[in-house]
Amino acid sequence: MVQTRRRADALQPYLRYDAAADASAALVIRWYSSSFGLATRMLGGQVRQDVCNIYALVRVADEVVDAPRPGQGSVDRLIELDKLEQETYTTLETGSSTNLVVHAFARSARRVGIGEELIAPFFAAMRTDLRRTDHDFASLAAYIYGSAEVVGLMCLRAFVAGEANPSQRYDELAQGAARLGAAFQKINFLRDFGDDSDGLGRRYLVGLQPDDLDDVIWNNWLDDIEMDLDAAAEAIPQLPRNCRVAVCTAHDLFAELTRRLRATAPAEVRYCRVRVPTPEKVRIAASAALRRGRPLNVDKGHHLP
Repeated sequence: MVQTRRRADALQPYLRYDAAADASAALVIRWYSSSFGLATRMLGGQVRQDVCNIYALVRVADEVVDAPRPGQGSVDRLIELDKLEQETYTTLETGSSTNLVVHAFARSARRVGIGEELIAPFFAAMRTDLRRTDHDFASLAAYIYGSAEVVGLMCLRAFVAGEANPSQRYDELAQGAARLGAAFQKINFLRDFGDDSDGLGRRYLVGLQPDDLDDVIWNNWLDDIEMDLDAAAEAIPQLPRNCRVAVCTAHDLFAELTRRLRATAPAEVRYCRVRVPTPEKVRIAASAALRRGRPLNVDKGHHLP
């Protein structure tokens, strides 16, 4: 701790502020995500920080929507969300913000090439949660794109930033990154079905009703998730080496969650969130490292050739 403080004291004041912003983003991920946090720790240095900075902004926006302060209504949260989005755009232009999380995100976004084309759909999806409680297939697709697929694409920007031709590499890998983000979101929809429907009054996955959880529809959604995971798995070996194991770990953790959801009665999931125990997470991460980032095939249970 003393050495860290001495190093910070040796920095120019603005660099010290940048370091504090990065540390704030890292703190957010430690508080809010064990699985994602585990995978992120397996990334290379600058890529790891950029992904932490992306996650922190996404997490803060999600908290504005889903964790209101006492007495804070939906209109208040919409105003807060608008302010956060505008502050993000302003900081992308200026490079500086008094909001540490926004400051950290904008520094990474400017470095790796994240622009409004990915940020705007994300904030639009966050607003959807304050305006809509039921979805059809069209609105769900738009929501998943904005809330999850673009987050995967933001992370992909960070992954390929050091490549010789980052734009070309991004285009080659974008579909896999988007499918992985979609899979993560749908898995969380199933895991959080009880909290979403009973606590927040939201129904995301079309056909699933809180009081009539049809086994066939439930398993159809799990089939859909496995197709997303399989598509993402095809792209992971093509990622840069410094992020392959981390993404593989995240993929395999969520594949394990999918397996456990398949083995659990839908009625149980409504009242008990399915989790992967910490020792199993560690085993999955170690296995991904041994396989050098070659993900497990979801259906067949072995790594892809």
